[in-house]
Amino acid sequence: MTATNAANAAGQVPNGALLASALEYAARGWAVFPLIPGGKRPAAPRHPAHECDRRTDFWCRNGHTGWQERATTDPGRITRAWSSRPYGLGIATGPSGLLVIDTDAPKPGARTPAEWQGRATSGEEVLSALVADHEPLPDTWTVRTPSGGTHRYYLRPDGVELGNTAGRLGWLIDTRAAGGYVVAPPTRTNTGLYEVTSYAAPAPLPAWVADLLTGPAAPPPGTPRTVTPDLDRVTGYVRAAVEGETTRVRQATEGTRNHALFIAAVALGQLVAGGALTETTATALLLDAAAGHVAARAFTDAEALATVRSGMRRGANNPRTITPRPAHHRAA
Repeated sequence: MTATNAANAAGQVPNGALLASALEYAARGWAVFPLIPGGKRPAAPRHPAHECDRRTDFWCRNGHTGWQERATTDPGRITRAWSSRPYGLGIATGPSGLLVIDTDAPKPGARTPAEWQGRATSGEEVLSALVADHEPLPDTWTVRTPSGGTHRYYLRPDGVELGNTAGRLGWLIDTRAAGGYVVAPPTRTNTGLYEVTSYAAPAPLPAWVADLLTGPAAPPPGTPRTVTPDLDRVTGYVRAAVEGETTRVRQATEGTRNHALFIAAVALGQLVAGGALTETTATALLLDAAAGHVAARAFTDAEALATVRSGMRRGANNPRTITPRPAHHRAA
């Protein structure tokens, strides 16, 4: 039995198919790097930054070099890598000039947020509701993931800082841009195969999506736009609390990141329990603040979400209610 036939018999993708795809992506200007065969993690470096000795790994001789710095469009390097092992394919979205919208299906047993109960059961349905409030998404390079999700590849606009987000656009919707990567077809992991469903050239990212990713977190599509008068003081207090807690998360250093996220979630969970903030908004803001730590592999998206939910449950035990001053106490 040939190596290719053996790979097919084992449900693996042959090296040749992976190599051909890697070279095709590189020709498009997309920087690729190897993933551990059968998994979603980068194959190199095999050590975290704090354990780098600058000797064991050739690529780290001038300082720790992560997967993003190793991503390449060089055909020679790509050929050498994928001729040796059936590595999975990772595309570094930052240096590739891409933003990928990732819609997912809920995990088994996951609880649907209250605002989506009876309205949506997947990231695709949430995205459809978002589109209904804005404009249709253009056809673009699209990938089906083994979990039942979808990756839509878009060209990142010039002059706009876009990183990774989790839930900022909506429930079960993540994005990958600067500092992130996606698993690309025809990679097969232990959960299944990544497959292209639309070969259309990547379209420019719609302006309304960029606006939602760079502006204040948007309410769920279809949410009534109500304005409560005379709550300026409350709004300001809540905004300050949110900014303080999200800054705490963003500025957390190695070894304190998960704890900082938990403490921030407890604080915002108190506001949620007191009715000053919605759980969806608080969760989206905290996950957005933690995106840089996810990119640095301090923890995964799923681990960050678990920490946020745990902290918010703790905070709910001690609700913080914000009461505006009576009108006669305010300055005229």
